[in-house]
Amino acid sequence: MAQPSGFKEVLAQSGLMTQEALVWTKQNAKSLFIGLPREVSMQEHRISLTPDAVALLIRNGHRVLIETGAGNGAKFTDNQYSEAGAQIVYSTEELFKADVIVKIQPLTDDEIEYLQHGATVVSSLNMSKLTKEYFEKLNRKKITGLCYEYIEDNAGGIPIIRAMSEIAGSTVMLIAAECLSSANNGMGVILGGITGVPPTKVVILGAGTVSEYAARIAIGLGADLKVFDKDIFKLQRLKYSVGQNIYTCIIDSNVLTQAIRDADVVIGALRAEDGFTPCIVTEEMVSMMKPDSVIIDVCIDRGGCFETSEITTHDQPIFRKYGVIHYCVPNIPSRVAHTASQALSNIFTSFLLKTGKTGGIEEAIFANKAFMKGVYSFKGSLTNANIAKKFGLNYKDLSLLSAARF
Repeated sequence: MAQPSGFKEVLAQSGLMTQEALVWTKQNAKSLFIGLPREVSMQEHRISLTPDAVALLIRNGHRVLIETGAGNGAKFTDNQYSEAGAQIVYSTEELFKADVIVKIQPLTDDEIEYLQHGATVVSSLNMSKLTKEYFEKLNRKKITGLCYEYIEDNAGGIPIIRAMSEIAGSTVMLIAAECLSSANNGMGVILGGITGVPPTKVVILGAGTVSEYAARIAIGLGADLKVFDKDIFKLQRLKYSVGQNIYTCIIDSNVLTQAIRDADVVIGALRAEDGFTPCIVTEEMVSMMKPDSVIIDVCIDRGGCFETSEITTHDQPIFRKYGVIHYCVPNIPSRVAHTASQALSNIFTSFLLKTGKTGGIEEAIFANKAFMKGVYSFKGSLTNANIAKKFGLNYKDLSLLSAARF
């Protein structure tokens, strides 16, 4: 027998040669089969899980399918997801074979047809835009749904809404600056103020998260800021959060009309009540505003708080009425899809990991009361009473989630 002549041959024969090792994955109480479809809703560029999040889920024993091109809008490539361990599929029908579908926008009619019976869907649920027939289709599929804009955290907050509101609030002042510039046929003024020049006057309607982050930027730029809300407590909390003694006032006052008339920028960021945002600013009030002043209606997806508001798109985001520039895009976070996807992924990843450890979606729902706020199920024993009441649906057992907020 010939003697090995080289160093590598000696190592190979002695069993010391480096070899590929299998990747160890943790076996959970319940391994989830997760599907990430490509969003087909107009100008929705976000995705619910980033490649890093997918890699973490796979290392914890879960399986992830992703439709080809699903991350392109957020600047995540198929190759990144493949390297993270996800399986790329080239058919929507194949993608919907997953047990848990995690997406951004509500299911379309075509996607409902692809759903497996008894599947779980995690998505938004914009009640103001849905019909009775839509829920009847879901009922035939016997799905369990988690409406992420109603899911609470342990502190009673709504983490996904807060994350998207932080992004909208930070972005909205940049949008206002663009609309005011001469390059966009605006007033030709800088957002804020400089030495010797009066500051820009900004009015914000609402004192929630969007207002908080918009106020920080407006103050930092030196704008003359006024914030209105119907709740004194929210105004007090906003002043404490911002750390500035800003001008605040309740909405139900004559001060609001004059403030809007004098404003360069008015931002509508009121919290929706019973599914729709209260209309605060009338058409007459808008007609009295300065020419080329700017209205940004952040809550247009819930009806808007300006009587003159009409939904626009990212391609054609503005229109003019009474000489006032209106920006009424309903999906502002999608304007910065990469950042928004990372924010969503942080929340979804934690939820999915906890779900796997608990033993599955339904076990997690009943183990965590915070999830109960966002659940709608059509499996016979778990149905939201408010959905049934609104759309005239007839279900046997509507008692379990009668207090859920839809």
